[in-house]
Amino acid sequence: MTSDRGLVDWIAPSRTALLVIDMQVDFAAPDGVIGRFGVDLSAVGRALETAEWLTDLAREVGAPVVFVGLETTPESDPPAMLERMRRRGGDPEIERAICRKDTPGADFYGPLPRAGELVVGKPRYSAFVGTDLDAQLRARGVDTLLVCGLTTECCVDSTVRDAFHRDYNVFVINDACAAYEPDLHEGALKSLGLSFALILGSSEVNAVWR
Repeated sequence: MTSDRGLVDWIAPSRTALLVIDMQVDFAAPDGVIGRFGVDLSAVGRALETAEWLTDLAREVGAPVVFVGLETTPESDPPAMLERMRRRGGDPEIERAICRKDTPGADFYGPLPRAGELVVGKPRYSAFVGTDLDAQLRARGVDTLLVCGLTTECCVDSTVRDAFHRDYNVFVINDACAAYEPDLHEGALKSLGLSFALILGSSEVNAVWR
């Protein structure tokens, strides 16, 4: 896609933060909400492993690592989302109970934050909606984001688009993201790469940061 020489400047640790999106029990663990529904989590497992060593690499080179997690409450559940669930024939009382704040399902799973690292709880798909993430990043001198997490077509996608519209340079790490269906993952990457981000593999980041 591009030369390592270009990437050295583009993703220099002094300007770049690694965003870990929604790698949480309810989305990724066999005993989480999605796992209990019987969804195939094999792609998620691979993304978790890659994201875990990617966070360690970021720490080694001094790039900030930011953990973003969904935190829902009955009071903050979006009315439009609940209505959409009803119109699709679902039961909002069951479907909305995911990543409830202060429950084990909302805990991070796979890569875990360390003391002093920024942790952001979000009420919507995008990490920028209803949070101070933008201000926190600006205060750290960050203008570039490496994004990984779950799921590629939903919260990763929403976050990347919002970051682009806030004038961040955005890179999506394709093997550190996952969707529950391969075509959704590939389709989301294709769409994001077309208009909002550059797509990298973790090996490319490793080659530059090492």
